[in-house]
Formats: sequence, C-alpha cells, structure tokens
Amino acid sequence: MSDFQIRHYEPADLSQVHKLYSEVQAFSSTLQLPYQSSVHWEGKLDTSREGCFCLVAVRQDEVVGQLGLEVCRSPRRRHVATLGMGVKASARRLGVGSTLLQAAIDMCERWMQITRIEIEVYTDNTAAIDLYSRHGFVVEGTCRRSAFRDGAYVDAHLMARVAA
Repeated sequence: MSDFQIRHYEPADLSQVHKLYSEVQAFSSTLQLPYQSSVHWEGKLDTSREGCFCLVAVRQDEVVGQLGLEVCRSPRRRHVATLGMGVKASARRLGVGSTLLQAAIDMCERWMQITRIEIEVYTDNTAAIDLYSRHGFVVEGTCRRSAFRDGAYVDAHLMARVAA
C-alpha cells in the first residue's frame, strides 16, 4: 500500500505545486519555463474553467505529484481529454505517477465519457514513455523539433489511450 493519497487540488496546495514545478527535473520534462511565478501557477491550476481538472498526490501533507486534465470543448472532440503531469524528484519511482495516471483514467472513462486521452512526451523521457505504455497509451506519431529545451530542440511523441 502506498504512503500517499490522490485528491483534487485545493488552493492551499499552490505553493507546493509551484515548488514542484520549480525543480529542474519537473519543468524540463514539460513545456513550462523555469522561474515561473506563483501567479502563473495560480492561473494554470484554476479549475473553475469548464472541463479543467487538477489532481495532486499527497504524502503526509506534502504535494509530491500533480496531474492536470483538460477535456476538449469542441462538440466533435468532447470525448477527448489531454493531460500533463509532474512528480517531485524525491518521490519518483515510488508509484506516484502511476497512481495519479490511473486516477485520471478512471475519472475519464468511468465518469466523464472520455474515450480518448492524449499526451505529448519528449522522446528521451523513457521513464514517462514506459509509464504511459503500461497504462495503455501508444505512440501515434513523433513531432520533430517539437520544443526548445536547455539550448536545443527536442522531439516529442504524441501518445494516446483509446478506451475499448
């Protein structure tokens, strides 16, 4: 049994999520820039927008992971959601990412009629690719020079999980 729990993000979590994404390992694996302000993160984590959800993994009052989920608003893509996530460096390889991801999948497929979940992941992030693959995501394509990271362009895989 894990020593953390998954729950919905609360405004009181803001400073800890901000701290998580201030870690080089977290922001360099996402499209986030370093040195973002708390105000930036307050806006990103605003779940009052329709179709936006935010989950956190908490261990003894410490936020160790965060997952954002956004349902597409287009009438023809309301069955699709995109997600992004980050795990604190000190909590990696402990099942935090897997548990967050499974919670999001369950919410999408069992409660929201989402049958397709999409994510972009850098091609050199093998741990994340393995995690998503274990949860039924497959690589559907590769975007060359998708993002600029640490002075160089990097490629990204487009991955998706399609419910049966």
